[in-house]
Amino acid sequence: MLTLPLAHAPLVGKQDLPIPEWLFAWAASLVLIASFVALTVAWKRPRFEDDGWHALGGGVSRALVNPLTSFLAGALGVFLLCVVVYSGLKGTEAPDRNFAVTFVFATFWLGLMVVSVFLGDVFRALNPWRAIARVAAGGFKLIAGQSAPPPLRYPERLGRWPAVVAIAGFAWFELIYALSGFQAVGLTPHSVAIAALVYSGWTFVGMTLFGIDEWLDRGEGFSVYFHMFSRISPLEVRDGRLGARPWLSATTSWATAPGSVALVLLIIGVTAFDGASETLLSGPIDSLEETFGDAVGPLAALRLANSVFIVGAVALVAAIFWAGIAGMHTVRTSVATRDLGRLFAHSFIPIALAYLVAHYFSFFVFLEQAQFGFLLSDPLGDGSDLFGTRDSGIDYTVIGANLTWYVQVGALVVGHVIALVLGHDRALEIYGDARTAARSQYWMLAMMVGFTTLGLFLLAQGNQ
Repeated sequence: MLTLPLAHAPLVGKQDLPIPEWLFAWAASLVLIASFVALTVAWKRPRFEDDGWHALGGGVSRALVNPLTSFLAGALGVFLLCVVVYSGLKGTEAPDRNFAVTFVFATFWLGLMVVSVFLGDVFRALNPWRAIARVAAGGFKLIAGQSAPPPLRYPERLGRWPAVVAIAGFAWFELIYALSGFQAVGLTPHSVAIAALVYSGWTFVGMTLFGIDEWLDRGEGFSVYFHMFSRISPLEVRDGRLGARPWLSATTSWATAPGSVALVLLIIGVTAFDGASETLLSGPIDSLEETFGDAVGPLAALRLANSVFIVGAVALVAAIFWAGIAGMHTVRTSVATRDLGRLFAHSFIPIALAYLVAHYFSFFVFLEQAQFGFLLSDPLGDGSDLFGTRDSGIDYTVIGANLTWYVQVGALVVGHVIALVLGHDRALEIYGDARTAARSQYWMLAMMVGFTTLGLFLLAQGNQ
């Protein structure tokens, strides 16, 4: 994990739980098994294949979705991007006193993900690159009298793979490049600002070549990432109108493009690596680092060793997933294994969410106190006090160690139970009858128990 000096308190903390940690794993497994039995008995028809979206009242929709709110949201997104770049380039190089680092890796990456789960795809309105591109396209149309068609057609086979590469790069930048081996943080505000500028240029090139909306829907990493989690939400804007639908119902139609499976597995894998890198994997990483050290130098060896293990973590998660899908394929079906994986990929979105919440809960709570306290008043770390909160600090007692543990365990259990529900619902649609669908989901149950046990084991290791 990116460990900021302002968050030196342990992420989980030592706690005195009323029952042993290993008992939580057994209890979680029993909850999953009981949920599976209940689904088999009571859930006899698919309920999520039709998302049931309906437009909300005209007044509500017009008040929230209109050209003015769209402009203001886009302007806010552009402003925040500019603040990140400016504070990174001109502010202090101390990462715990600079707006850029905390905003990008806590408020943006984690906070906006949570907002997306509850309020829908708000990043589409806030997206600074979309706002800038739309203004540029509007200016071109005003001058030339017509819109500029994209010179290239987006290849269907690419699907969401460019977005997968972008999110993998972001994870590597946060978890691997940030390592220095000599101090708490190797990732400086300046490097965050430069990365933001480079990524902005890459995004503008993609939108220019393939069209604004096409690139945002498929190639732009953060748009695809936040949109994936927004499929859990009961809110969505369609054709300029805000509407509602049942929770989770839109997840079933998400994994329609190549790369979708890779994205959700990538998020689970890099989060699992982050949890294991300082505990279970610390010894093997140190050993591999020593092996590389003589050839490439200490810093490069540190990053190279961690890169090997983060790839291994993602590969392990993918292996568990595809083993379960291959087992599921042994039950009567005409669907190919590869297609079966795509059909069930949406059920792993709640697991990705559960892993993020479980691993980053206390990290997020602590850093948001900084974000909306002294970093908001003094974004450059130069002693300014814009809102009178420069001298505020972080209250590490705002959440106790036991509460953190219960939230983490609850997130993992609830996330995996929801995954079972989505998997069972899709199996009913594919296999037709409840008995065959239940047989196919024995493999899904095994995967859920495996991922839950892995998550709880990593949390317990971090608590030792």
